Amino acid sequence: MNTFQLHCFLTVAEHLNFARAAQQLNITQPAVTHQIRTLEAELNVKLFRRTTRTVNLTPAGYLFLTDAKGMLAISERAKKRFQDPNAQVIEPISIGCHNYAHLFMLAGAFRRMAELHPHLHPQLQVVPYQQLYRLLQEEAVDAVLGFKGITGGKAPGTYRELRRIRVICICQEENPLSERESISLEELTKEKLVLTDPSTCPAVITRLQGQLMGERPRSDFHFCESLEAAAVLVQAGFGIAIVPDWGIPPFLPLARIPIIGADPLSFGVYYKTLEGNAPLRSFIRLMREDAAAE
Repeated sequence: MNTFQLHCFLTVAEHLNFARAAQQLNITQPAVTHQIRTLEAELNVKLFRRTTRTVNLTPAGYLFLTDAKGMLAISERAKKRFQDPNAQVIEPISIGCHNYAHLFMLAGAFRRMAELHPHLHPQLQVVPYQQLYRLLQEEAVDAVLGFKGITGGKAPGTYRELRRIRVICICQEENPLSERESISLEELTKEKLVLTDPSTCPAVITRLQGQLMGERPRSDFHFCESLEAAAVLVQAGFGIAIVPDWGIPPFLPLARIPIIGADPLSFGVYYKTLEGNAPLRSFIRLMREDAAAE
């Protein structure tokens, strides 16, 4: 079934005359007849009842009338969508990350990018970090946000630091620790721990978690696969967590206490190339400006 067959059917249904339909379509009457017969064969029904003097729609023809009009309307709408060349001009940019919390930090940069690039079409992907860096290697995304060194191997592209992030302890606001302006690792050894997956953490976080675990019993630990899950368990009172001070929504009722002596983390963007990618250059510049303004 094709749109020409549908046009033929609707034109014959309008005039109830094959000769006039052929004239309007600017084709021969046998060509119209062939299209109608082909359509009837495909639908396995008779659409018209023909005599030597009259042409009328069959009950099946009346039913198909609405379908034919709908299919042609969809076809015409699809054609119009792509008729204006200017409407097809877009500037895509695909950014990947492995943490939903990082997405909330992008709105400001994208808002300003939309002013610089009126045809900007961002695409945001959140996938496990093992898959994410493969997407970058295969150039399925333009850039990946993450902490330096989290890949566990050779960097999949060029790394550009966007900001330095302190390491903090998060705990309930009711916890006595919440009154501290900073805290040492030794002061946390008796606290129950909410641990994030070492394979998705910066090396500094993994090392600090290991030091706190020591020889303590399994009952002192709660394991989480993400920063968001850890924040929920801490808020619920299951323990404290050592996390980057980045990506935890500020509205959560959690105390955030810097860890004394912990090296700050490098958070940035991995990319394969900036050549020919003006939106990506703007994105990196604006993200760095946002970090400097904080």
